Amino acid sequence: MPESPSLRHDSPAPPRKKRGVLGWVVLLLGCIGIISFVIRNSYDARKTAQASTPKSIASVAITTATAQKGNIGVYLDAIGTVTPVYTASITSQANGTVTAVNYKEGQMVRKGDPLVEIDPRLYLAQVMQAQGALDRDTNLLAQARMDLDRFRAAWARNAIQKQTLDDQEKLVLQLEGTVKNDQGALQLAQVQLSYCHITAPIEGRVGLRLVDPGNVVQANQTSATTGALVVVTQIQPITIIFTIAEDNLSEVREQVRHGPALPVEAFDRTQAKKIASGTLLTLDNQIDTTTGTVKLRALFDNRNDALFPNQFVNTRLLVKTLRDVTLIPTNAIQHNGQEAFIYVIRDGAAHMQTVTTGVSDSGMTAVEGINPGDVVATSSFNKLQNDSKVVISNQQPTSSANGSKSP
Repeated sequence: MPESPSLRHDSPAPPRKKRGVLGWVVLLLGCIGIISFVIRNSYDARKTAQASTPKSIASVAITTATAQKGNIGVYLDAIGTVTPVYTASITSQANGTVTAVNYKEGQMVRKGDPLVEIDPRLYLAQVMQAQGALDRDTNLLAQARMDLDRFRAAWARNAIQKQTLDDQEKLVLQLEGTVKNDQGALQLAQVQLSYCHITAPIEGRVGLRLVDPGNVVQANQTSATTGALVVVTQIQPITIIFTIAEDNLSEVREQVRHGPALPVEAFDRTQAKKIASGTLLTLDNQIDTTTGTVKLRALFDNRNDALFPNQFVNTRLLVKTLRDVTLIPTNAIQHNGQEAFIYVIRDGAAHMQTVTTGVSDSGMTAVEGINPGDVVATSSFNKLQNDSKVVISNQQPTSSANGSKSP
């Protein structure tokens, strides 16, 4: 049965309605995707901004110091040993028994003070013998001279032979020689007697007692323990011997020849405490080829008895002084490999500045690359970066080498 025209005309309507609904669904999904994309980008932007805000806005609390113009010394550091100017190890030059010890252990003595007495009786007897022989031969010489005068008068009258006069003249000469020999023997005996009275040859401090009264000593026989009857060491003044590298020798010699005496400071073993101050006395006359060093001796008055013989010390020799250089605290200098840099504070921010470092002394360093008056950071380096915002929390005053302080 054939379809009616009305039915053929209405049949396509449902597909058009289905396609319209599908279009709206696609449009809605597209809008949702666009909105999600915009929201996600906005969230990521806010997260990134929040993450970067503390680094760009937060300020770092630091302490600072001001670069100054001043003077700083160039020092040579070395290890030294305190060495007395004189040390006298006294041994016995006479045989006998010790009768007295006239010093106390550790006592300060002056030159000529009595130290040890040895029984002098044997040597007194020898002096008496020598004196008696001298007296006898002196009188014999006087008698021979009187006879010579008589023989000369007789020879003038032709009363004696010339041979008799000549013999008498030679006899006088012989007796003169004998008298001189007796005088030498007497002086020798007196010197031997003086060895029984031992005195201090220098001013200084005596050591521990090495002999006691009643000990028998032999001439030139050393003690079994120290090799001496007594040891006297000069304490004031005293010296320190230290070494420097031969590469620094020319610079030191130049200053010694054309300048005043170079100052030398002595510090304790830890280099924390200065013990004494002195001046360079002299240099050794040759370089030690095994170590490539040369010895120097510095003199100290040691009035406070701070230096002790054979004490180990650290020395600082001031070679020269650099004047009118830019000084900053050493702790303000940072290193990146071989490069040194600092943070200069300007307009509330820290700016990295490369510098060339020089001499350091007492916590201050001479630098090139900044100007006196520049403010530099001295702390919080683990937080600082170039152009970091900073807040000065505690600006500590620092001292330069010439004694001035930063504001």
